[in-house]
Amino acid sequence: QVQLVESGGGLVQTGGSLRLSCAASGRTFVGYAVGWLRQAPGKEREFVAAISWSGSNIYYADSVKGRFTISRDNAKNTVYLQMNSLKPEDTAVYYCAARLGTYLYTQDGRYDYWGQGTQVTVSS
Repeated sequence: QVQLVESGGGLVQTGGSLRLSCAASGRTFVGYAVGWLRQAPGKEREFVAAISWSGSNIYYADSVKGRFTISRDNAKNTVYLQMNSLKPEDTAVYYCAARLGTYLYTQDGRYDYWGQGTQVTVSS
């Protein structure tokens, strides 16, 4: 079992920045790909970004490309999401999720472990 805990959410103005963290604990995190997904009120959960275990493969949703950066520090069992140039439409609960394997997935059903989520609110 892998436990994931997100942190770093909050309230920020349009154009501001936040860095989310996803800390893993429990069984070994080796070999796990991690994704960030978000869910806005009244909307379905959507993919944001994903990173492979080695960090060599990264994929972003078009809506965040150029503004968000996903990274990981495997020594700390932590994955980060740096969010810059935030927009009101980025407001959502952000979840990190993990699955064992090489491939990166955008579908939330592909992930086996989930954090509890962290709220990001961007004011206009």
